[in-house]
Amino acid sequence: MLEKLRKVSVFENLTENELECFLNGTELWLNPGDILFQQGDPVEYFYVVFEGAIQLSREIVNQKIVLATYGTGMFFGEVPLLAGTLHLASGQAVRRSHMYCLHENDFWQMITICPSVRKIVLGHMASRMEELQLLSQQHEKLVALGTLSAGLAHELNNPVSAAHRAAGQLHDTIKSLDSVTLRFIEQYLTPTQLEYLLALRQVAIEHAAKLNLCDPLVQSDWEDELAHWLELHGVANGWKLAPTLVAGGFNTLKLEVISEHLAANTLIDVLTWLETTLTIAGLLKTLEQGTARVSEIVKAIKEYSYMDRASVLKVDLHEGLENTLTILRYKLRKHNIVVIREYEENLPCILAHGSALNQVWTNLIDNAIDALGEQGTIWVRTSKDKDYVVVDIVDNGPGIPSEIQSRIFEPFFTTKEVGSGTGLGLEISYRIVVTQHNGDIRCFSKPGQTCFQVRLPINNS
Repeated sequence: MLEKLRKVSVFENLTENELECFLNGTELWLNPGDILFQQGDPVEYFYVVFEGAIQLSREIVNQKIVLATYGTGMFFGEVPLLAGTLHLASGQAVRRSHMYCLHENDFWQMITICPSVRKIVLGHMASRMEELQLLSQQHEKLVALGTLSAGLAHELNNPVSAAHRAAGQLHDTIKSLDSVTLRFIEQYLTPTQLEYLLALRQVAIEHAAKLNLCDPLVQSDWEDELAHWLELHGVANGWKLAPTLVAGGFNTLKLEVISEHLAANTLIDVLTWLETTLTIAGLLKTLEQGTARVSEIVKAIKEYSYMDRASVLKVDLHEGLENTLTILRYKLRKHNIVVIREYEENLPCILAHGSALNQVWTNLIDNAIDALGEQGTIWVRTSKDKDYVVVDIVDNGPGIPSEIQSRIFEPFFTTKEVGSGTGLGLEISYRIVVTQHNGDIRCFSKPGQTCFQVRLPINNS
């Protein structure tokens, strides 16, 4: 037993006589999944891990978050003992573990008579209390944000769905109105003229639906030219019709051809009808695209928050990355940033906290946007490496100076201007990936390329 205790850092500097004072503890063997203690249980022991690993997790706002995993040679349990509280978290073996349990009375004797032990234990307690507070506060904020997001998504979903249905009904209603209008028009046109007019309208609608990039000055000249032609042919307020007709692909030459196919007394009405039809088609398209876009955002917010799902479940990383990119789409467009996806097909789902991982993707992609400035490219890559899935967030920005790369995961360390960042984004991401998911996060940076690589175990159990 003395040899085993000597290998634990907290005891390594004690004399043999001092060590013999702590041989009153009991040994305990746990299998994977065995519970050592539950959150809220009375505290009786100070624990040392001779072999294996014990994971501590805390339930906050009905969600379980992993605080730490203590492996061979590590100790824990001092926080509730010194603070005089119940267990602040639950302890569970993640693999076959050999434990040494020192009763609370022996623990108090140990820190009383051994200054070196007292110094180590108190130092660990301070840092662990700080970590617990930071993790708890951050998780509560995340849950609050998720609750707000889910509530907002729910409230928006009903009116957006109603608007989307109304757009579809309006489309059908306009079709009915259009058929009545055509029956009225055909009284004044020959079958050949009507067939020509319908074909003309269809071509115009298809042309207007396409993304036609044109120099604004050229567009303005075409509109002025068309408005002048309309006025010469007796169309009052031709300047109002001109922009829509130009968007539909009409120019003065086409209008000349149209006038040759139609009687002079029907030209004005036909052009007005064409312009109105194009306007309605454009408005309907805008309405349908707008409601579809809002529905997409609402869906992304709901899935991003994971508030209607279990805390830990099988997570599709591609879905989480896409939801995050949807949330950040405005900022990406604003800064003229191109996103290139390089997703591995059939990437396995992993057991994880979905909302927490989405926070990681948000932090990493948002940092990449800030690093790029007003233009650049971000690559989002996924792959599988043995028992891990790998996510790379890469940007072609200026890079992170080598002298500070070792500090980027430190709390409150930031390279941003005062007021622009808290310095907690990467530190929180590190905790989520490493502490909460037993994964790994690394940064590789040089001028012109920065890569944040996240490795997550497929079976995190």
